[in-house]
Amino acid sequence: MTDQEEQSLKEIRRAEKRTAEEAKHSAREQARRKDTLAREQAIENDQKERETKQAEKRAAEEAKHLAREQARRKDTLAREQAIENDQKARKLKTKNQ
Repeated sequence: MTDQEEQSLKEIRRAEKRTAEEAKHSAREQARRKDTLAREQAIENDQKERETKQAEKRAAEEAKHLAREQARRKDTLAREQAIENDQKARKLKTKNQ
């Protein structure tokens, strides 16, 4: 084998080795991207789940608040009505005396 043939053979082997390394690097990079995407997707799903739970909790709290507010208004109205009725009764009593 001549020097030129040996040199060509070395260049071919180097090219094959480089191609194999590039393929390995590409596979590692692709796996890394896939892992990163899966991690980001999991984080996004967790975030959506948290937001949904918070919205549900907020809606439940709002419903409780509205119910308490309605009960408070009803109680206030009943008290005012009782006071008014009492005042009317006193007026009538004073009138009749």
